[in-house]
Amino acid sequence: MVSALRPRISPGRFRELGPINWVVWQVLSRAAGTDDAHLFSTLGRTRGLFRGWLHFSGRLMPGGRLPRHESELVILRVAHLRDCEYEMDHHIRLGKRAGVTTEILDRVRSGPTAPDWSAKHRALLTAVDQLVGTRDIDDTAWTALTAHYDERSLIEIVLLANQYEGLASTITALRIQRDGV
Repeated sequence: MVSALRPRISPGRFRELGPINWVVWQVLSRAAGTDDAHLFSTLGRTRGLFRGWLHFSGRLMPGGRLPRHESELVILRVAHLRDCEYEMDHHIRLGKRAGVTTEILDRVRSGPTAPDWSAKHRALLTAVDQLVGTRDIDDTAWTALTAHYDERSLIEIVLLANQYEGLASTITALRIQRDGV
């Protein structure tokens, strides 16, 4: 379990973050319901790169075209597949606000073959599983996805899944601790 390991880079404070990123970290921590969102106080050390990443990430979620509920399904599935507790912690909270119930969360963990998924959500989760597992989506899964999403949304799904898969890799490699640890 990654959270039991020491962080490779300690979360920054005012000196390491600079005044802009320090304020951003404070605001994002409060929005996340914690005193120190370790992800932001760690990545904030990169100064301008952090703000660029935040802009990109925010354009995908919460600012993307996908309904928020579907964005959370993608992110939660990625977090589960990558065994990224930090990502899972945050998006369980955010998912609740978007209608992801405990029952739906259990189905997310079970995957696209769990009973009671709509054809749309089954196609979405199948695509996520393939992206995380193989870095691609096969033609059968792609065809199922295109039955429910337009081209712009299809691109967004791929970007969103890869953004959160990359974020899970970053959290894991840097050994970013779960908030409150």
